[in-house]
Amino acid sequence: MSGPQVIEGWHGLRFDRPLTRMREIVEIVRRATGGERVTFKGQVYELPRPGGEGKALRSSAQPRPDVPIYLATLSPRGLELTGEIADGWLGTSFMPDHARIFLDHIEAGARRAGRSLARLDLQAGGAVAFGDDVERLLAARKPGLAFTLGAMGSREHNFYNDAFKRAGYADAATEVQRLWLDGKREEAAARVPDDLARKANLLGTDAMVRERLRVYRDAGVTTLRVDPAGATPDARLATLGRLMDLVNHDRR
Repeated sequence: MSGPQVIEGWHGLRFDRPLTRMREIVEIVRRATGGERVTFKGQVYELPRPGGEGKALRSSAQPRPDVPIYLATLSPRGLELTGEIADGWLGTSFMPDHARIFLDHIEAGARRAGRSLARLDLQAGGAVAFGDDVERLLAARKPGLAFTLGAMGSREHNFYNDAFKRAGYADAATEVQRLWLDGKREEAAARVPDDLARKANLLGTDAMVRERLRVYRDAGVTTLRVDPAGATPDARLATLGRLMDLVNHDRR
């Protein structure tokens, strides 16, 4: 799932009943991975499609009823649905310092389904880059954040932008989006607050990155997903190795 721009522009479907659609997709996937010959009649999907040549099909893949399903949700209602029906969450527009604006909704959905938040694998993270020149590291992240705030949706619907607004960055998120959509991309990147870029990533010296690891862990993130900085594959691997050294050191 995504927002209206992608669903309507790329998939050719109307962006309506997104939560119902997502719920039905999850159920269909569970039936298919469980080895069933899939039939389904919902509000959005009906399998096989009536009135044609379709018939109920079974996947030729080995049944895997234990395959976990992750949802990358952002809106409060989408987060609640994740807590209710998914095995894990892929967090974006996420800052562990403001984790509860996401996790409270996931937990509410989990409780509605009679389970705890601990049942879900909560995945989140950001870019990882090491160095003493923190200002330079922050500047390198701002164009990507400006793209997220400005381009990942329309003026009416940008769920990524909305998430940063809920975290307390409403003025900056609104202004970055306006500048981006007006074609002023460098100005949009410059308007991204240092504090936002810092909290959404793991940047700086070993001590600073180690502290960010602690914040992610204390926020309840169970799996850290990172984008290691580097101009070449070897450099990216070196960054990842340096991060793993810090993770392993903290486990001792």
